[in-house]
Amino acid sequence: MPLTFAAIVMPDAIMLSACLVLTLASLIFVFWIDADPGDSAPRRSQLDQLMERRDSIYDNLRDLKFENRAGKYAEQDYEQMRDSLENEAAEVLLEIERVTGNQAPIPRRDAPVTGAPRA
Repeated sequence: MPLTFAAIVMPDAIMLSACLVLTLASLIFVFWIDADPGDSAPRRSQLDQLMERRDSIYDNLRDLKFENRAGKYAEQDYEQMRDSLENEAAEVLLEIERVTGNQAPIPRRDAPVTGAPRA
């Protein structure tokens, strides 16, 4: 039985129209999506990130102190972890000072006290 023109062209036309419908549906889906209100929410600033990091470090220091009192760490390990966290906290505080533009120096914890003690 000889193939007719319609028998050859019809499957191609059906395939082409299916591709066009799928392409059109994809474009409508991609470009007509309503924006989620959460997408337009303000992003966290660098200062917010630093403040969160600072709070996290303080929480870690508090937890470390509690665990040390419970006898979980050897004294040398505790001091090493505490010093590491305190140094990290100092770096974050300096970065906060830099971001906020505050030029006041941060006094060191072990800085010598000048003057006579108050009674």
